[in-house]
Amino acid sequence: MFDKQKELLQLRKKAASMQKQLRAEIIEKEVGVVKVKVNGEQKIQSIDINAEKIEQDEIAELEGNIKAALEQAIDESQKIAAEKTKELMGGMGLPGM
Repeated sequence: MFDKQKELLQLRKKAASMQKQLRAEIIEKEVGVVKVKVNGEQKIQSIDINAEKIEQDEIAELEGNIKAALEQAIDESQKIAAEKTKELMGGMGLPGM
């Protein structure tokens, strides 16, 4: 019983460490004139628009670029989180990990 509690405590410490690593991970994606940054927790850090390259009649394209850049950044952050989770769980010797 004590070994299980010890393993659980170790898992919690590793999970907290992984969360800290994910928070520090910054993913940057650029689509057209839009550049977005998200962290590994999938929180938007910034959205930058190169205003010098955009015309008023290109707003619809700009909106699409923002959406595409965010989707790409979030997809990559999900892959990073999945890798870190797999490493964490694999180290615990759980079947199927």
